[in-house]
Amino acid sequence: TRLSGCCLLYLSCDMRRVEETVWLTKRTYTGLVDLRTQSEFSGRFQYQCKYKTCTLTIRDLRETDSAQYQFRFITNQQSRHYTGSPGVTLTVTDLQVKLSLSSYSSWLDCHSRCYQPDRLYVWYKNGQKTSQEQSYYYYYYYTSSFNSADSYSCAVATYEHLPSPSVLRLYYAPKLLSVSVSPSAEIVEGSSVTLTCSSDANPAANYTWYKKHGNPSLQPASKQFNFRSIQSSDSGEYYCTAENDLGRRTSGSIFINVTCESNSFFRKQHTANNRLYSHIFIFNVVKTRNQFSNYTWYKENQTLIHGPEGTYQFTSISSEDRGTYYCRSENQLGQSNSSSVSIDVQCEY
Repeated sequence: TRLSGCCLLYLSCDMRRVEETVWLTKRTYTGLVDLRTQSEFSGRFQYQCKYKTCTLTIRDLRETDSAQYQFRFITNQQSRHYTGSPGVTLTVTDLQVKLSLSSYSSWLDCHSRCYQPDRLYVWYKNGQKTSQEQSYYYYYYYTSSFNSADSYSCAVATYEHLPSPSVLRLYYAPKLLSVSVSPSAEIVEGSSVTLTCSSDANPAANYTWYKKHGNPSLQPASKQFNFRSIQSSDSGEYYCTAENDLGRRTSGSIFINVTCESNSFFRKQHTANNRLYSHIFIFNVVKTRNQFSNYTWYKENQTLIHGPEGTYQFTSISSEDRGTYYCRSENQLGQSNSSSVSIDVQCEY
């Protein structure tokens, strides 16, 4: 039944159906982009729509996947699509072990960008659990008992298959300090000699060299101390110290004996009166720069005495001691004879 004067309306119904679904991610500079066009997602994501529910699965999740994601569906009507806004925000965090330290103890922090104090954490030392699950995210160790070969990592409980990268070397004071000299054989005056101070330390140690009963410290302060042209006056005991922010350690000492190839020396004689009978008469060798190992005294090419002392003494000289005397010095580098000296012993009337 129609009322007089009314017009007849014809109603139409457009059928729209979903032709395509797509997941988009929001980039800072380019806006929304299709995941299918992004090479970093290649082979790692999957769409699935079932019972009016569409899901996005991303495998091998990475920190770079942190972004805003939006869902869009496209209908059979030209230029008609609908995008869910604002979408969902995904934050991917990677556990990291951070270090804090003091002179006596240090601690490790299982760190992530998503702070979750209510989580349980697991700590690993050399791949083995250090304890049961614990509610705190830090781990203490004593610097003095730390082994530099140990490695540490952490994981969130129930996600133990995703541990943090291992920390292979932590911070500790210098240890295993030693000194060495090169060359290690006989050191000859004028040659080049290097002292080396070695230690195990992290962070790296600073080194200082010392000479016992010598200068307070030798410059420059470095791991190696070089003598470009060593002198016999450089003979002595040397040691070093290694120091970083966690402590200081002193090495044992090493002795350097410098010899010289020069084998010249002077003779010096002390007499009370070389004309008097029964008075003391002494020959004394004065070395120039090198302490010779052994000395031999001769009279007319006949050996008198051999030993480390450079002095030959007449406790009671007589006329039979008249003659020509000289000495020979020798060490590992060679030997040399002195010039001769003549003694004429006379009696006093």
